[in-house]
Amino acid sequence: MMTGQLPDEFLHAVPVIEQIEDAGFSAYFVGGSVRDFLLGAKIHDVDIATSAFPEEIKKIFPRTVDVGIEHGTVLVLSGGYQYEITTFRTESAYQDFRRPDSVTFVRTLAEDLKRRDFTMNALAMTKEGQIIDLFNGMQAISDKRIEAVGNAGERFHEDALRMLRGLRFASQLDFTLSESTLSAIYEHHKLLEKISVERINVEFVKMMQGINRHAGLLPFIASGCYRYCPDLADKSVQLLTLAGMQGPPIDSEELVWLLVCHVLEVKEVKQFLRHWKTSNKMMQQVDQALSALQFRLANDWTNSWLYRSGADNITLVESALTYCGKTGDAAGALSRYAALPIKKVQDLAVAGSDIMSATGKRGGPWLGKCIKELEQRVLTFQLENTYDALIDYATTRMEGEK
Repeated sequence: MMTGQLPDEFLHAVPVIEQIEDAGFSAYFVGGSVRDFLLGAKIHDVDIATSAFPEEIKKIFPRTVDVGIEHGTVLVLSGGYQYEITTFRTESAYQDFRRPDSVTFVRTLAEDLKRRDFTMNALAMTKEGQIIDLFNGMQAISDKRIEAVGNAGERFHEDALRMLRGLRFASQLDFTLSESTLSAIYEHHKLLEKISVERINVEFVKMMQGINRHAGLLPFIASGCYRYCPDLADKSVQLLTLAGMQGPPIDSEELVWLLVCHVLEVKEVKQFLRHWKTSNKMMQQVDQALSALQFRLANDWTNSWLYRSGADNITLVESALTYCGKTGDAAGALSRYAALPIKKVQDLAVAGSDIMSATGKRGGPWLGKCIKELEQRVLTFQLENTYDALIDYATTRMEGEK
């Protein structure tokens, strides 16, 4: 099948393919970019597969980076763009269910395509736009069906993460897993215990952010895959609640983890997210946002909570309300936040040294309590945030405690 006009993402890469062909090798666009082109979706990375071996690619192009040369992949920098170019290859057995014991470079496209995960991803396209479809991937796309290439059990034994990738694609694309592919996930889900948490994290978050997360989450739960994810083994009931949560696609990783922690009733947020190998920044933000969300579900914002939360978490919490059956108002909350007299303790018109100088006292626990009280009184407009007003209050307070 010939496609119509190629989008710019492919046209920019045509000179790269032409250079490979001029050197006597074949080269094709492959993988997700071809699938997304046929779906009319946004194209991200354009990948190229070739009969040229890595060292041959490096001789053709002056600017390359060895990003995975042992597996046949070289990054080529050309025309202001960069492309991963991978040699056609076959793979041996996967003893650890994650990576092949060895990779063998081959010269034929067919050998390369049959090792791929799903038929919709086993498509190739020439620089002219001719689609090469050896495994009925175009029909799968037309049917909105996720079908493993060949024997699904074999594909999942090669890389167990493919099971979560299939569930993620169901969510992202609003596709349905074929009966044989879903059956193989049910049968082989225990293989996920061999997969690193970092890789599971990536697929889980993408699944949660899909246009139809229910399509991924429900088989994720029913197949038992969830049991091999950090701290989810006893959370099937809460996960079903998560799957039934209404609302638009989730637009950030922070919101994913906030909703997960809320629905799963996570008590130790930092520990939970540490098990999922998230960043320290993510742990800190979600921990703070969860407290704010729990308050906000029962109350309107107070100046104190706006101050404690900050603009990012205010936005995050208001976004989360939509999924909790409430109506969020980020603009209104941010407007109130902007009107606060201070946004952080450093915005106070006095510092601890000023208070010690005015009172003649050395530092100690009393100073922290005094500053905290000044914060609250300024936030509630009981005190003006001026040097004189704050010092006067602090000294009067200390005199009253003598």
